[in-house]
Amino acid sequence: MGEHAAVEKVENPVTVDRIAADLRELGVEAGDTLLVHSSLSELGWVAGGPQAVVDAFQRVLTGEGSLVMPTHSTQYSDPSVWSNPPVPDGWVPQIREGMPPFRPEVTPTRGMGAVAECFRTYPGAKRSRHPLYSFAAWGAEAVDIVADHPFEDALGEASPLARVYERDGKVLMLGTEYETNTSLHLAEYRGEFEKERVSEGAPILQDCERTWVEWEDIEVNSDDFTEVSAAFEEACPDAVVEDEVGAATAKLIEQPALVDFATEWFSENR
Repeated sequence: MGEHAAVEKVENPVTVDRIAADLRELGVEAGDTLLVHSSLSELGWVAGGPQAVVDAFQRVLTGEGSLVMPTHSTQYSDPSVWSNPPVPDGWVPQIREGMPPFRPEVTPTRGMGAVAECFRTYPGAKRSRHPLYSFAAWGAEAVDIVADHPFEDALGEASPLARVYERDGKVLMLGTEYETNTSLHLAEYRGEFEKERVSEGAPILQDCERTWVEWEDIEVNSDDFTEVSAAFEEACPDAVVEDEVGAATAKLIEQPALVDFATEWFSENR
């Protein structure tokens, strides 16, 4: 969505004050642990862009809360498995040898949206060390949420997703759908169904030198996320609050309830 369309979505500019008020009305509270998936364009025309959105989150949560966002950088994956788009076979060794190492402080996100890309650069934001599936966090428990993020099983029991779960966190989908809700991946790891493991790799800095590292993980699949989310909302209506933030449809979800339901659903349906 371009700026002309964003202007047309709202009668007045969307400001920090308005976003903060809408978030409180939705149910976000000071001290919450909040995992956010967002689409800036869905909010309408925001005065200050993504910075205004991050400022509003921080104002509402206060320093007693914790703000978390996925900051994935899948452009650092093994180019031999790229499909969207694929690259010529002859490029693969050149890309593997030529791409710089993942560095949490500077490596940009891919496909995470303007708000997450802005958030990762904020003073006090901490980013986990995973070269493909990192998360950034700010606030009272930011360090603990992103610490010791293993390469293997990146969205599983030792991930920031599980740290949010342990803190009875909330998930905010701000103009986004369940297809991008990373908490459902945690349920994939916990579900009792046959899983395939795949090899992954990326360049990192190790002892101040660029090193290509490899590890194994489960093959995640979001094809049925829409189906499981519909079943979740029907079965657990009290765990989801829907309203508008700016011009965006927003859903505030109890993350443990979502993960627990999806874990059982995957076990029965996959």
